[in-house]
Amino acid sequence: MKLLENIKNKKHSIGPFSKSSDPSIIECIGLAGFDFVIIDLEHGPNSIETAQNLVRAALVHNLTPIIRVGENNESLISKALDIGAQGVQVPQINNEKDAQQVVDAAKFSPLGNRGVCRYVRAAGFSSKDKKEYFKESNNNTLVIIHIEGKKGLENIDSILKVEGIDIIFIGPYDLSQSMGVPGETNHPKVVDAMKKVVKKATHYNKVVGTFVETPADLKMWKDLAVRYLSYKVDVGIFYNACSNIYRELERI
Repeated sequence: MKLLENIKNKKHSIGPFSKSSDPSIIECIGLAGFDFVIIDLEHGPNSIETAQNLVRAALVHNLTPIIRVGENNESLISKALDIGAQGVQVPQINNEKDAQQVVDAAKFSPLGNRGVCRYVRAAGFSSKDKKEYFKESNNNTLVIIHIEGKKGLENIDSILKVEGIDIIFIGPYDLSQSMGVPGETNHPKVVDAMKKVVKKATHYNKVVGTFVETPADLKMWKDLAVRYLSYKVDVGIFYNACSNIYRELERI
């Protein structure tokens, strides 16, 4: 599991969000060398059924599949993990209770209260030993929460104290909107708020992540010890490539 290994070794990881429904695109992301892909079920068109094949495609090429669910919902989190996602990413975490709810849904007892079923892809459709499956899932499932609003910022200390959270992901777009500058992800007050979260999270020994759209921004946050770096979205990457190729061909 590439991303988990990087976290344990305190290395940074880079990967895009994905809104594609085609497993071939996921395979290309893995073949390109990225560490992880975030299969987006919040803003993307995919169903849990479609996502299962995207997870399979990621694992073929040692690409860590993370699923961003649409909301902090026990059933959605459980389904994402049951189909074999190696981590779950949950939006709009505003307080300690929200964060604890995510952990409870993502981890089996004694760490949480995740719904138990062996007859799912993550358990090899019952081929895995029961005890090993539950132990392995608790040890290897990454729990990622979004801090992307004023309430989350206000309650960041209590959120960071919740055991079982692996990565604090700062959502710059939603955060910019909550601060009255929608879309201005490099606005000084947005960047300042993000830096404060990074500092606090580092104090609590939590890995921090965020979304970037330029190499310069990626370098800035990487230099500030942000290690889970989501770079662009697959459909945007494809659009940019097509646009650049067309402009080049048009000049011939």
